[in-house]
Amino acid sequence: MTTHLLIDSIAHHGLVLPPLVLESSWFLALAGFVAINTVMFVALAVAKMLPRIYLSDWAPGRQRRSETRSIYPDSPP
Repeated sequence: MTTHLLIDSIAHHGLVLPPLVLESSWFLALAGFVAINTVMFVALAVAKMLPRIYLSDWAPGRQRRSETRSIYPDSPP
């Protein structure tokens, strides 16, 4: 088989690597790492698009001061 026919056959079937490489343990480990990395970056991108969540909005606590801190202390709040 000439090189031209081999390249044409590979391009026709869509295979870039032979099945021996695709089924090897190092390639499967690399594919797993790439999959986990992709999921992590998608989660980070989605989290960056969402509005920020502040803990003070959810935690119970005093929301108002007991005394006014205004420079005009007699004015209503």
